[in-house]
Amino acid sequence: MAAIAEIMQLAPVIPVIVIDEVEHAVPLAEALVAGGLRVLEVTLRTPAALEAIKLMRQVEGAVVGAGTVLNPGQLDYALAAGSEFIVSPGLTEPLGKAAIASGAAFLPGTANAGDIMRGLDMGLTHFKFFPAAAAGGLPALKALAAVFGDVRFCPTGGITEETAPNWLALAQVLCVGGSWIAPRGPVDKAAVESAARRAAALR
Repeated sequence: MAAIAEIMQLAPVIPVIVIDEVEHAVPLAEALVAGGLRVLEVTLRTPAALEAIKLMRQVEGAVVGAGTVLNPGQLDYALAAGSEFIVSPGLTEPLGKAAIASGAAFLPGTANAGDIMRGLDMGLTHFKFFPAAAAGGLPALKALAAVFGDVRFCPTGGITEETAPNWLALAQVLCVGGSWIAPRGPVDKAAVESAARRAAALR
């Protein structure tokens, strides 16, 4: 299994995906990968999510992970579905320990210095900064990055195609998470591929 550091550097944007209908999964993954975005985060917010992960894994070139993983039980379900990485909105000790013990590529959510310090105590160095816009935006992340020089981030939450380059310009930001590339509902493959191509060119 690839390390989270490697996965975060495969593309400048990780699409944050909500799948309501299983049949949307494969066309969406195909369009995103064709546009140059290989890393796909499927959030565990709908009943279709785990089956969508299984199906998207079959798309050539796709690196598929589970997002919105809240506890060790969901971690187990996500890994059983074939998730290649795990993303959480926050970091608790039970989830952190379970993720580390599983050997999964793990990107826990952090919003402040205390969160980051808790992760560092567990041996983690790569974090999601969430909710990025609401948690103080770029000024907040710059302040945290100055204190934690060896830490790398994926800001997610409220980031748009227009603002993504500002976040990516920060040296410690390896990628950003964004939902603008993969809107919910039926898949317009041409539109998604076009949005993915623009996102892939952002760095």
